[in-house]
This record gives sequence, structure tokens and C-alpha cells, in this order.
Amino acid sequence: MLDAAQTTDVQAETLLEVNNIEVIYNHVILVLKGVSLTVPKGGITALLGGNGAGKTTTLKAVSNLLHSERGEVTKGSIKYRGQSVHESDPAVLVEKGVIQVMEGRHCFEHLTVEENLLTGAYTRKDGGAAIQRDLELVYNYFPRLKERRRSQAGYTSGGEQQMVAMGRALMSRPETILLDEPSMGLAPQLVEEIFGIVKDLNEQEGVSFLLAEQNTNVALRFAHYGYILESGRVVMDGPAAELRENPDVKEFYLGMSDEGRKSFRDVRSYRRRKRWL
Repeated sequence: MLDAAQTTDVQAETLLEVNNIEVIYNHVILVLKGVSLTVPKGGITALLGGNGAGKTTTLKAVSNLLHSERGEVTKGSIKYRGQSVHESDPAVLVEKGVIQVMEGRHCFEHLTVEENLLTGAYTRKDGGAAIQRDLELVYNYFPRLKERRRSQAGYTSGGEQQMVAMGRALMSRPETILLDEPSMGLAPQLVEEIFGIVKDLNEQEGVSFLLAEQNTNVALRFAHYGYILESGRVVMDGPAAELRENPDVKEFYLGMSDEGRKSFRDVRSYRRRKRWL
């Protein structure tokens, strides 16, 4: 299995292929403008950019959740394992093994931690014994959840709720997880823990990830490949190791330059100076 600092094999099987999609909300607001990306089997692909860049919209376009927000894919195509899926029911994608972990965690607050996890196995038909084995697997990756298994999810911490949301996704036995802003609102130590678990799931369980993240520094340390979104367009992409060393990325997203760390005052007008715009 590739280290996070290395690039994925260019010959790796492609699971998800997003080709030149355009997304419009309310028949008027153009949000995505020709976005293209691929997610290889066994890879961690990062979708990076600031707030409002279009990361969440891209994930919802893949998982077919746009209609609930009066959005639609008006151009381009989305394929999973070579089959068009952008007009499929979201439940069909779940059956294919594509699970989205929503931004903001979204636990069932009135249910216990364990009941939340078991809702992830709702569509499975392989029997209680297999579900119980996977529940123990989730507790192995998230031992804190085993300690809180009888607690109401609404009374757990933000980090624990993020673990519940990820564990619930694992209970569906996914092939690909769409992970939206896993670091949002979490302390730095918990962010490292969450991303470490993502890396372990990728290497040990073979789960592929497409993760949307504002924390570029952390995401590029754990991802294999990255795409940077600006105003609904992909403005840069490449292996994570190369993006980390790119002078534009270092200056505009990591707060670093060849002269060292820069202050916000020095880079706040960066939009006028970006070489890719």
C-alpha cells in the first residue's frame, strides 16, 4: 500500500470519474463550472479550497443529493465503475458502495452511539453475525465509541460525533467514502486522530476516499492526490507531495513562501496575484 506522501499508481483502477460537470441551483446560480476529477481504487483523493469554493456541492453531485437543495447537474457526466450514476437514486449509489459522511456530522441525537452505528447497516442483507463482526471492527478503529456505546449521541463531543458518523458509514461496508470537512470544529489533536484513522482504513481495509477539506496542510499530508477548487473551478491538481511543494500552494494555502511563513496581512490580497487565474 502506498504511503500518503507518495502518488497513487497511474495504472490503478478508476472507481469514480467526474467529467466536466456544471451544477446550477434554483435554475439560476452557477456553482460548479466544468469540474473534472478521478478517484482511483485504494486512493485518498483530496478536494481542497476555501469556504464556498464548491467542495460540498461536488460531493453532493456525486451522491445525488442536490435535488433536496434545488440543485442539479446540467452538464457533464459522473461515472462509477464505468456506469453513469448522476441521474441515479441516492440509494442505488449506497448499494454500489458509495457512502457520504456529511459536513457537520449529523448524528441521530436521540439514539445511542451504538444505535447510530447500526443504522448504517440498515440496507445490508448478510445477516446479524456479519453486522456484529463489523460493529466490533468499528469499535476497534474507534475505541472511544465502545466506551460511549450506551450514551445518547447528542451528548457526546464533536470529535466523538465525527467518529460516529464515520463508523456509521463503515457499517454499510463501503468501497468509497465521500468525506466532507472531517476537521471542521475539531481541536488539532482530534483532527490528527481522525485523519490517522482515515489512513488506516485506506491501507488496512482498502476503502477509497474522496475528502473535501479546508485544512490543506493536514489533507495534503494524508492524501495521495489533490484537486484545488476556486469559485467552482479546478485551478490546480497533482500528487499531494508535489502540491505541498508548489510555491503557490505554499503561499496561498499553507501560509508559507520561499522567505518563510507569511502573515495574513501580506497575503490577504492574494486573489489579485494568483498565477493560475
